[in-house]
Amino acid sequence: MKLYPIETGNLKLDGGAMFGVVPKVLWQKVYPCDQNNLCNWAMRCLLVVDGDRKILIDNGIGNKQDEKWLSHYYLNGSATLESSLAAHGFAPEDITDMIITHMHFDHCGGSVKWNDDRSGYELAFPNATYWTSRQQFEWATQPNRREEASYLKENILPIQESGKLKLIEDEGEYIPNIVFKLYNGHTEGQLIPHINYEGRTVVFMADLMPSASHVPMPWIMAYDTRPLETLKDKERFYKEALEGDYILFLEHDLYNEACVLNDTPKGVRVLRSGKLSELIG
Repeated sequence: MKLYPIETGNLKLDGGAMFGVVPKVLWQKVYPCDQNNLCNWAMRCLLVVDGDRKILIDNGIGNKQDEKWLSHYYLNGSATLESSLAAHGFAPEDITDMIITHMHFDHCGGSVKWNDDRSGYELAFPNATYWTSRQQFEWATQPNRREEASYLKENILPIQESGKLKLIEDEGEYIPNIVFKLYNGHTEGQLIPHINYEGRTVVFMADLMPSASHVPMPWIMAYDTRPLETLKDKERFYKEALEGDYILFLEHDLYNEACVLNDTPKGVRVLRSGKLSELIG
């Protein structure tokens, strides 16, 4: 098995929204912002190559939206999904499995693209089976008012219409060496892949823990629909992560690809962080 971080570009989001009730005087010490209170965040995906299977986890924001919509997120960085795959010798057609942790636009926008004449949409990974949880799919297709701006029909419905969408209802190993686990604090049925890599567990954290700066227990995004549930999610996850010495792969942290946790008198904190290759090496 080989693991390849796949950069798809960056976006800027309000620091207050990303750190919730944590005061700026605290969070700005660990994650910088600009004069408009905007922090720069990665949209980092992970490619798992295991035998004949090429499994991509999340796929960034995509490029279907118009310039006005994209301008709200100040996209930056030179990396794209296609260029990052190509840098490792792969193309979208090579992907056999596309795991979507949840269907917010910055996690699944790259699932679908315009067709050649821009008259409609087609799958960006035509040979892949698309995986997400039934809870998340139902939540995304019947969104509440608080989250509905994050769920774009053009990112979701073409996958269902293709017949290549598989919805899981329970936790389990649906792909060899990858266990799907479900968490509900950020959004319903967020699917967090746990990867068995050479006897270690590498966890794709998605928005359960978007950055190393979010490790302290109360540091929870204002985007989370049920922050008290997120507290429970983090507590049960941390217990497993500490016992199993998990390596946590970070989707949104611009400065760290991955980290390992440590239990301290002040609570769970980052023990080591940096490149994924350094932590699994």
